[in-house]
Amino acid sequence: MSWFPRPASPRALVADLKAFAGQRSRYQWAGLATAIVMPLLIVGGFYHDASHDIAPGPQLIYAESWPATRTDAEIKADQKRDQVRKAAAQRERQRQFQKIDRELKKVGI
Repeated sequence: MSWFPRPASPRALVADLKAFAGQRSRYQWAGLATAIVMPLLIVGGFYHDASHDIAPGPQLIYAESWPATRTDAEIKADQKRDQVRKAAAQRERQRQFQKIDRELKKVGI
């Protein structure tokens, strides 16, 4: 006595599929197509996204090196210099935005 059913022939499989397909309406086939295509589109989108190298490249970070004998006065002078440089960059950025704002106001935005 066998525990497994006899293997079916390929003709029986085709006949079963034809009988099954004959009982389905157009709407069920459209639903089946949608159920198959949507996940394929999503997976394809992820694959496309992953294969187009959108990751940022390597970033270099420079660290300043100071002598160990640096005095507090030198540190404060460096900080003041950096503060002036940062304030100048901020004023320049603000000037650029004001220029853009003036140009947009001319257009009416």
